[in-house]
Amino acid sequence: MKPGLSSEEFEELVDLAMQELPAELMDRISNLEIAVESRPPRTAEDAEILGLYEGVPLTERGNDYFGVMPDLITLFKVNIEDEASDAAGVKEVIRVTVLHEVAHHFGIDDDRLEQLGWD
Repeated sequence: MKPGLSSEEFEELVDLAMQELPAELMDRISNLEIAVESRPPRTAEDAEILGLYEGVPLTERGNDYFGVMPDLITLFKVNIEDEASDAAGVKEVIRVTVLHEVAHHFGIDDDRLEQLGWD
């Protein structure tokens, strides 16, 4: 049976995944927000994506980086739940997706994530 968590339960798991990040990473995260949407926008290249990072990675920020909107990580609830077979699986998919998208915030691209086994 596929999990069907409430929005509140899902967001609590996202918060937990962020809290489980190592302190040295959390200390370096800057100007970042996390949102949960039901599904990716229709314009998304890949309707199956679990998460999306939008912003300026830390490695690309220079002295002229100020007064900008926060970077945004969006997690897609329906796709994440479809990826998992139960509530424990949802928790794990959220954890991996958060790590993947936070890596983009740190300037690690998909090619490098694939090399590291996080594709």
